[in-house]
Amino acid sequence: MKTALTIAGSDCSGGAGIQGDLKTFAAHGVYGMSVITAVTAQNTTKVSHIQGLEPITISKQIEAIFDDIKVDSIKIGMLFNKRIITAIVNTFKHYQLPKIVLDPVMISTTGRILLKGDAIESIVKDMFPLCNLITPNILEAERLTDTPISNTDDMETACRKLYELGPKNVLVKGGHLRDTACDVLFDGNDFTYYNHKRIDNPNTHGTGCALSSAIAANISKGQNTVDAVRMAKDYITKAIAGGFSIGSGDGPVNHFIER
Repeated sequence: MKTALTIAGSDCSGGAGIQGDLKTFAAHGVYGMSVITAVTAQNTTKVSHIQGLEPITISKQIEAIFDDIKVDSIKIGMLFNKRIITAIVNTFKHYQLPKIVLDPVMISTTGRILLKGDAIESIVKDMFPLCNLITPNILEAERLTDTPISNTDDMETACRKLYELGPKNVLVKGGHLRDTACDVLFDGNDFTYYNHKRIDNPNTHGTGCALSSAIAANISKGQNTVDAVRMAKDYITKAIAGGFSIGSGDGPVNHFIER
C-alpha cells in the first residue's frame, strides 16, 4: 500500500483542506495520513474563523508519522503563519523526505486570508527549496512574483521567476484565465501545457486541494512529475464536472467521481 501525507488546515465542511485531501488520496487508492496545521470554521459561503495550532503540536504529529510509517509523498496546503512554517521545516531536518507538492494557499475562494503576511517570506525562503513541485494559481503567482498575469506568456514568465526561488518544478494554474483553463508546468528547462475546456459549474470548492493531492498520490504510485500532473488534471476536470450543491454557496468537487 502506497502512502501520502497531507499537512494542511481542517475544513469542517469537508470539501477542502485535510478532509478534501484524504478523500482524494482514497480516490486514488493510496493510504492517506494527515498533520493538521489549523482549524477553520467554514462552509460553502465563507470562512468565519481560523485557529492555528501550536507549533509543538504540529511537530509532534510529523514525528509520530515519520517515526513509524513510510511516507511516499507529502502534500502541503494551508500553513497560516510563520511559526507553523518554521516548526515544519525544523522537524523535516530530522528525516529523509519524499517528494513534496506544495499548494501555497493564500486566499480562500470566498476572500478570506489564509496565509498571514509574515509567512509569505518564510514559505518562499524556507519551504520552496524543499519542494519537488509548487502549484500556485494565478492570483498567488501574481502575489509571489509581483507580475501581472493575463495569458500563457505571462504564466511562463511567472514560472521562470518562481523556479528561481528554489522548487524543482512549478505549476501555475490557469483557472482564473478568461478563455481557457490551461495550466503551465516548468521544470527549469521545458514547459508543459495542460489544456482543458472551462467547465460551467459553480461547485468548485476544494479544487486546488484536490489537484495537488492527486498529484502527490500519483507520485506515491511511481509517476514522474509530468505524468502525475497530467493524470491529476484529468481527475480534477471530471471532479469539477461532477461538483454538486450541498449548501447555499459553492459546493464541493466530487472527489469520488471515478469510483
